[in-house]
Amino acid sequence: MKKLLKKTAVIFLTILILFITAFFIDTSIYYKAEDVAVNALNQDIKSGRAKEEKQYILLSSKTQTDTALIFYPGGKVEAAAYYPLLSKISSQGITCILVKMPFHLAVFNPAAADKIMQEIPDIKNWYIGGHSLGGAMASSYMASHPDSLNGLILLGAYPYGDIDTQKALILYGTMDSVLSRGNIKGAANVIPIEGGNHAGFGNYGSQNGDGTALIPGEDQQEIAAKAILEFIQKEQEKPAS
Repeated sequence: MKKLLKKTAVIFLTILILFITAFFIDTSIYYKAEDVAVNALNQDIKSGRAKEEKQYILLSSKTQTDTALIFYPGGKVEAAAYYPLLSKISSQGITCILVKMPFHLAVFNPAAADKIMQEIPDIKNWYIGGHSLGGAMASSYMASHPDSLNGLILLGAYPYGDIDTQKALILYGTMDSVLSRGNIKGAANVIPIEGGNHAGFGNYGSQNGDGTALIPGEDQQEIAAKAILEFIQKEQEKPAS
């Protein structure tokens, strides 16, 4: 009996070690931010426009308002890849907080917004958003915190959880071969970006399974930033319920 238990324990431990090893190997492979994004981030850190914390990157603006956007990166994508997009938004007076997720996967910290909102108490109007898997986790967070957020912004993602789709903006590229578009049917605010694809919202290169973009990523991000700013402005103009 003791030999059987010892043998079982050895087998279990071996399987556990193999599982942990496979996990770390898998999560060590991710989409890295391109030089254009990293260089822009480093330059803004030096100038004081951006501040890098342990768990997030804070983008401020000279024309600061009391409105902020918390952004969750796509699955297995380095957070800095979204710096160019969020930089365009923050330059128009919206504080942006780019979250750095454990193992580059938002599923390991879907409630990251909790700490951020506590650490930046001066913000009155909070929005949350994300790309792909990050968008799904941002949507899940809004579903459980409907009174804490003014709106949801999804890039190449669909609503997840019980949320008011009137308060959600969905953007996707027409060449996106990753997004399941059937899941966005019935949503109130959906904007297709002609010629854009799934990876075009960030600067991390091409993504497995994605379609080929017909427009430059910079153009896709310009269109996205403009749509996001217009959405936030409209939400801000709505009378308080």
